[in-house]
Amino acid sequence: MKREILITSDGSSTIHLPDWDEQYHSKNGSINETYHVFINCGLKEVTAENVSILEIGFGTGLNCFITYLEANKNIKYVGVEAYPVTPEEVEKMNFINVLDAENESEAFKKIHQVSWEKEHQISERFSLTKRKQFFEDITDKEAFNLIYFDAFGARVQPQLWTVEIFQKMYNALKENGILVTYSAKGSVRRAMQEVGFVVERLPGPPGKREMLRATKKKITE
Repeated sequence: MKREILITSDGSSTIHLPDWDEQYHSKNGSINETYHVFINCGLKEVTAENVSILEIGFGTGLNCFITYLEANKNIKYVGVEAYPVTPEEVEKMNFINVLDAENESEAFKKIHQVSWEKEHQISERFSLTKRKQFFEDITDKEAFNLIYFDAFGARVQPQLWTVEIFQKMYNALKENGILVTYSAKGSVRRAMQEVGFVVERLPGPPGKREMLRATKKKITE
């Protein structure tokens, strides 16, 4: 499938798939979307001192890198990706410059260069495991405080937004764990609710009216 580098409205880059008219990040700003959806509505809502994060769609590593930059607690990060981006594509991403994070350029390189299927320390307080895996093969149980659900949209990959997938997400979360996603589709919200999530509609990132946050609440008698 053809892949192109696209500059989004906040000046940051993404990968565009013209055959699908889909991209890895919002055309209205890759970095803006990451901060709004995953950091402000996700990471900042987790109160645990030691945070385990599962990212569904590791992609360009932007969510991981910004989480690394914003981390003020111990983070164990697991990124799942079935089709990793190439080193050549990573080199074309301008996140370091747009984030004014030249002093962390080695960390960004390390995030992409470390081997898959093994835990690596990116810093004293941030570890990363990259798993080359299809989302339907995820079998984690009560392992994560937070899930970044950043798969391609339901318009092009509806099989990734089903009750079956969200059941796996529910199972993977610890009690009171949170899942955040840029999507606000009614079918997605209903699939989340069907497996037991308590779902909130929140204001969306630039270019989107709403997004969803789902919580695995404690079941009381």
